[in-house]
Amino acid sequence: MLTISQLAAYAGVTVAAVRHYHKIDLLPEPERDRSGYRSYDAAAVVQLIRIHILASAGVPLAHVESLLEADPTSFAEHVTQIDDRLLSEVRQLQETRRRLAGLAAGEQLALPASVVGYLERLRDLGVDERYLEKERDAWIVVAAQVPDQIDAVIAKKHEDLGDPDVLWLYDLVSGVLDWAADDPRVVEVADVLERIATQAAEAGTAGDDGLDDHVGALLDAAAAQTSPAAERLLALLQGRGWKGLTRFERAAADNHTRDNARTLSSPAVTPAVASSSEPRAGITTGTDPPRR
Repeated sequence: MLTISQLAAYAGVTVAAVRHYHKIDLLPEPERDRSGYRSYDAAAVVQLIRIHILASAGVPLAHVESLLEADPTSFAEHVTQIDDRLLSEVRQLQETRRRLAGLAAGEQLALPASVVGYLERLRDLGVDERYLEKERDAWIVVAAQVPDQIDAVIAKKHEDLGDPDVLWLYDLVSGVLDWAADDPRVVEVADVLERIATQAAEAGTAGDDGLDDHVGALLDAAAAQTSPAAERLLALLQGRGWKGLTRFERAAADNHTRDNARTLSSPAVTPAVASSSEPRAGITTGTDPPRR
């Protein structure tokens, strides 16, 4: 006869495990002898080994008893079900690992891969990292608002990076966070933004950006607070009859002109120009950069 410690050693488990199996009625608990000790026979060793093998294979303890009592056919069916469950768990864990790996860059926490790739391309172009952080945050909001359109929008913005005007504008506004309100480049940016808006209105190529008005206002407010230059740019544009930064449009116009004047923006912090029929991001101040 064996003590509980000897039983555990023979089966390769801990004494605590044996006691737990007793507690959940998985392993019969023998009566104590006159000295108050439990004594185990060879059958208990065999039963404990079988329990340990099944548990180590991933079988939930709640299912172990039914497997111990199953005939070969039922046993095979139970094992198949358990294997299917484990395979599903493996896939979930793999997906979790994939997402964790994607978070290493930080930006993939709340952005689709297309936007992350676009931001990486801007880094390769030498755009200031602080500026990219602002643009990234705006894209997070836009991607959440128009998830079905975001990949198409980004594809168009990649195309626009082939335009020398877009590259010039990125180079120009990359340091906008450090501009003073009286920086002469603010007027230059306003000129360019007004030109592209006017051209879009005349060509009738503007369309709906898909953004909720409240979201557009939120992005406008955030963009205006990025720097004194942003506030001045907004004032300059308002003085010229334009309003908004994320959604750049004529301040006073009839409905037809208002619709045509809209230069669909997305994040209020991107200086890339996109087709005026697509949602797009503006400069760090929140507007859309135009073509020369």
